[in-house]
Amino acid sequence: MDPQEIMDTEGEALEEALDAAVDFEAVKAHFVENGSIDDAEVDAVADLSVSYLRQLLACFGEHDVVIDEYEGDEGELILDVSQGDLAILIGRHGRTLEALQQILSSLVNRQLGFHYPVVVDIEGYRERRRRKVRDMARRAADRAKRSDKPVSLSPMSAYERRLVHIALRDDPEVSTHSEGEDPDRYVVVEPVDDTDR
Repeated sequence: MDPQEIMDTEGEALEEALDAAVDFEAVKAHFVENGSIDDAEVDAVADLSVSYLRQLLACFGEHDVVIDEYEGDEGELILDVSQGDLAILIGRHGRTLEALQQILSSLVNRQLGFHYPVVVDIEGYRERRRRKVRDMARRAADRAKRSDKPVSLSPMSAYERRLVHIALRDDPEVSTHSEGEDPDRYVVVEPVDDTDR
C-alpha cells in the first residue's frame, strides 16, 4: 500500500473514531464564542494532532517515535518528535519540517473547522532555531542602530519572519517590515529616525 492509500484509509478511520468521541462542532462553537478552548478540548485537539502526525511519520517509515506535547509561549500546541532517524524530516534549513507543519495544520484545521495553532518540532530543532533567529534579529537591530542604515536579513519562512518581528517589536529604536516574494521573502530592520519617536 502506498503512503497516500495509508493516509486515506487510516485518516478516514481516525476521523470516524474522533467524531464519535469528540463533538468538534461544539469545540468550534466554544472557540468562536470565547476565542479559546478549555483543557478537555485542548486534549482532544492534541489527540487529533498526534494521531495525524503519527500517520504522516509512518509515511517516512518512522513508527516508533516519541511525541511530547506542551504549550508554547504564545498558547500554541507544540508536538516535539524524538527517538528515530529524524534528520530527513528537518531537511535543509528546516524546509521539510515546514512542509510537514503545513500538512499537519491543514489536516487538523480541516477536521476542527477553525484554525488552532499546532507546531511540529523535531528533537527541539525549532526551539534552537527560534533562539538563533531571535539572536540574529537583535544583532541586526544593533547593526542598524550603529550604522543608521537598514539591515536586510536572509530569506526566511513566514514563521521565522514573524519571530524577527516579535523579537524587535518592543525596541523603540528600530522598525521591521518584510519585502520580496516567497520563498525569497526577507525582513528589513530599520533604525527609527529620532524625529519619528
